[in-house]
Amino acid sequence: MSVALVTGAGGLIGSEAVRHFAGLGLDVVGVDNDMRGQFFGREASTAWNTRRLVRELGSHYMHFDLDIRDREGLSSVFKKFGSDVSVVIHTAAQPSHDWAVRDPLTDFDVNAVGTLNVLQNVREHCDEAAFIHCSTNKVYGDGVNRLPFVELETRFELGEEHPYWAGVTESMSMDQVLHSVFGASKVAADVMVQEYGRYFGMRTVVFRGGTLTGPAHSATELHGYLAYLMRCNMEQRVYKIFGYKGKMVRDSIHSHDVLTAFEAFFRAPRCGAVYNLGGGRRSNSSHLEAFALAESITGLPMRTEYVPENRVGDHRWWIGSNAAFERDYPGWRQLYDVPMILREIYEANADKWVPGFVS
Repeated sequence: MSVALVTGAGGLIGSEAVRHFAGLGLDVVGVDNDMRGQFFGREASTAWNTRRLVRELGSHYMHFDLDIRDREGLSSVFKKFGSDVSVVIHTAAQPSHDWAVRDPLTDFDVNAVGTLNVLQNVREHCDEAAFIHCSTNKVYGDGVNRLPFVELETRFELGEEHPYWAGVTESMSMDQVLHSVFGASKVAADVMVQEYGRYFGMRTVVFRGGTLTGPAHSATELHGYLAYLMRCNMEQRVYKIFGYKGKMVRDSIHSHDVLTAFEAFFRAPRCGAVYNLGGGRRSNSSHLEAFALAESITGLPMRTEYVPENRVGDHRWWIGSNAAFERDYPGWRQLYDVPMILREIYEANADKWVPGFVS
């Protein structure tokens, strides 16, 4: 028996990981206690996704309603499956800047200590397993905001002569920058995953994601930018723009492209690997550009409210470079771009995200 163990199994990337690795023929164990619903309210709950996984995958999926802060409970799961676990996909996290400020202790306990709990269990019970960690571009803090941007009509942009025009690489420093409380907890987790790879020789990888998105996102204001943007348009909610004139740029990568990257690492793991993983130059947009795309798909106007003050530590521009990962895994191919992603989100939710909807 070969087992894939997925934390945060009800979330966007977690649920896609469950399906993807089950499709490869592995039995999948999911760990998720729907903290997303506790963080962001009922509309952000992932319980619906967990129920769907249990229903669709049957005996190939076993779910544990468990908090990654629960060391005893987590240990019991890892002991149960032991060395049969061949890959661990760690997606469980508190993902919001704004929420982290409200409760820094919980944020750090979930993101940093929770990650350490998972790592140590892998070391003790299945140290040959590949360990795949979902980190974030927020580990670089606001250093990217110091780049020499030019303000265009719909976005901020770098000149093509700049070394980071094709995307920010892993060489960008994480020091002497403002991270936000959330970013700091993710830095701690990121570095610990690297350390278990380098110090203990474990097969670990850190993927520093940009905007990870797809139709399985439980979209809400504090997390899930592209899906939430489309949801606001479809339901005719007011979308709040926080600063930067709506010209801040995000690269967006579809969950399918994320999972094929995970599979590539699983098949040829390394120790202590670190990669940026995002939409890159193929798939990026400013908020203003995404508004126009959503309107063209639905035929509905975007209702917005502008808040002049940007969120603390928020990026004016982020396009990450996938070059390091593509160098080490040349067979990986990115399929989606922003228009394709928005169209798919729309089609997947057309029957439930309608004007006047109340969650």
